[in-house]
Amino acid sequence: MMIGIAGLVGGGIFVLTGPAIGLAGGAVIIAFIINAIITLFTAMGYAELGSAIPEAGGGYLWVREGLPRPNAFISGWMAWFAHIIAGSLYAVGFGSFLFSLLKTIHILGDHPLFGIFPFDKLIAVASIAAFTYINVKGVSETSKVGIIVTIFQLGTIAALIGAGFWTIYTHSNWSVNFANLIPNGVGGIVAAMGLTFITFEGYEIIVQTGEEVKNPKKNIPRAIFTSLAIVVVLYCLIAFVSIGAIFPKDIPSWKFIGHYGDLGITKAAELFLPYGAFVVIIGGIVSSLAALNATTFSSSRVSFAMGRHYNLPHQLSSIHSKFKTPYVAIVISGVVMAVVAYTLPLDQIAVAAGVIFLLLFTQVNIAVINIRRIYGDKLSYGFKIPLFPIIPITGVFLNLGLALYLLATQPLSWGITALWILIGFALYRMYTFKKEIEHYAPLVTSEGDLTRKEYRILILYTPDNPDRLIKYAIRVAKEKDGEVDVLRILTVPDQTPLSAGIAFADAARKSFEPLEKMLEQENILTHCLFRISHETTEAVLATIEEQKIDLVITDFEIYRNNRALQTLATCDVLAIRTTGDDITLFEFSDESERLNLSQGIKKNMVVLYDDRGDHSDLVLKATSWLEHSGKFNVSVLAVNKKHEINNARDTKEFEDPIAEDSKRKEYLEQVGVEFNEIYLSEETSKSSEKSANLILSAVNASQPDLVVTGATVGRFSFYLF
Repeated sequence: MMIGIAGLVGGGIFVLTGPAIGLAGGAVIIAFIINAIITLFTAMGYAELGSAIPEAGGGYLWVREGLPRPNAFISGWMAWFAHIIAGSLYAVGFGSFLFSLLKTIHILGDHPLFGIFPFDKLIAVASIAAFTYINVKGVSETSKVGIIVTIFQLGTIAALIGAGFWTIYTHSNWSVNFANLIPNGVGGIVAAMGLTFITFEGYEIIVQTGEEVKNPKKNIPRAIFTSLAIVVVLYCLIAFVSIGAIFPKDIPSWKFIGHYGDLGITKAAELFLPYGAFVVIIGGIVSSLAALNATTFSSSRVSFAMGRHYNLPHQLSSIHSKFKTPYVAIVISGVVMAVVAYTLPLDQIAVAAGVIFLLLFTQVNIAVINIRRIYGDKLSYGFKIPLFPIIPITGVFLNLGLALYLLATQPLSWGITALWILIGFALYRMYTFKKEIEHYAPLVTSEGDLTRKEYRILILYTPDNPDRLIKYAIRVAKEKDGEVDVLRILTVPDQTPLSAGIAFADAARKSFEPLEKMLEQENILTHCLFRISHETTEAVLATIEEQKIDLVITDFEIYRNNRALQTLATCDVLAIRTTGDDITLFEFSDESERLNLSQGIKKNMVVLYDDRGDHSDLVLKATSWLEHSGKFNVSVLAVNKKHEINNARDTKEFEDPIAEDSKRKEYLEQVGVEFNEIYLSEETSKSSEKSANLILSAVNASQPDLVVTGATVGRFSFYLF
């Protein structure tokens, strides 16, 4: 909770509140409350995943689990940069506050050390070095220092609030300061929200403690919600007393504070608290130190997690033998933070860090949805988001909306963000991805032609029936002028080193020979790959990206039970469900094929088509791949909903889709494809059982030898039919 409060308060409560009051007046309190509500949508996602997957890395780790490559690396790359920038900003803020204090008491002058080194920058670097050392020493030392500093921070804030309320109590006319509550209209409130929103995102630091906190399942959600509630109240109270407790002449109090910008709270404090400016400076110093301690901790945990997963050099995951801390990650993060603090102008870079956090939060909200889909009840949650998935979907739109607002108001920040992402993506393609695959799914052997085709089809080798899917791959390869890649995976227990797979290389080469001969006879370009891995899905996903696969052909039963592959595959998937004799659909000798075709003997192919489904285009592609062989009578069953059709006829908005459906039907009939329609009533379309019974009855009536359908029909998954 303390590390969350430190990250949430930062120095922003003293520096950003003044400009925000200048934008929104007394309505800045409304802006803070709305920001808190908006950020709560994402905070609930962090609470859920922080309780279920409490590991160092936080958002990076969850994106790795819930989104396809290279999202994980990019999210970690962005998060590490954003935490480093935030830490640098806090260090520079601390240096500025302390330098101002030392100048005030005449200990230091305006001239740099030796005429070269600015004192405020040297103080910033020294503070980073100190907290880097404290973090290396251990979590216990880090938390003790953090708690002490945060308590002192809360004390200075409490002093300001207490003095402000006493002044308000002694002035009966204080309410006039809020007479014009929204002086700049709704636009002023929105502007204040954009300025201060990022200060409410410090709870992200809390989840980085997952491996080092007791009972994270309960304590991480508690810390997130408690610290967020405390900080929102503090921001509102500071704004309230700063406006209500001062009575400047000839100018509204909110305008007086806004006029001084970053120093607005300092100037206000001078008017209602003895030595108020000194108290604010001390508060700024302490708040900056507390936030610096928190961000030093969090930035090192992100780089540690990335090193552990080979997304950054593996040395970053090294643990100190005595202190049990990721000392290499801490030191590297501290060095980079010090360099940034001393050399770079942080104004625009700080806004870029805000954009990066918003993009990271967007990815995390999507990952929340996907992780629920992949793991279901396999994870143990200390907190689950209510109204799922409405809450995370809303969080996606809110974060993207604010990010686009910053694009309009601070375009340079997006330029910096885009540049950093491009650098990370280049690093990923040239170095990180290769290292990751070498560790998780190394390629033991690779056989096949040196030349490659643009369109690439991947089939998974099964020792018990290795050629069962090959005919489908051949049909598609001929249609698309593509190549066929065959992947065989040897899975070993986690405790077995992957290097053991080398012993199976010769056996793997021999097992490919029948398939290679079959593909050569069909004049199909082929590659045969053999990988060893602790996890089959990891090897498949790695191959899809490495080989730039366009289509995976796999067994339906395997695919329907593999939620991770369904969610994370970045290519089309053709899942085949068979009755055991499906090969006879394709296995004609030239003589028998000509005889059957001359006598009009063809197999029946039924295409279940839903143009509102997720994979309607792929259904048509697959139909084309198979129909062009000339071995099938093709009939199309189009799924429509009666209430949608009736509404469409009465609404001009749906005239074009109806015309398009009519043209499609006319075209299919002209080329000899039988076209039929299934109408689902509103009641039927709401029930998976009723929909399945009606649709499957219509399919079976056609006595199909082969059925082609998308993964969803109507509003339901075909895997559940």
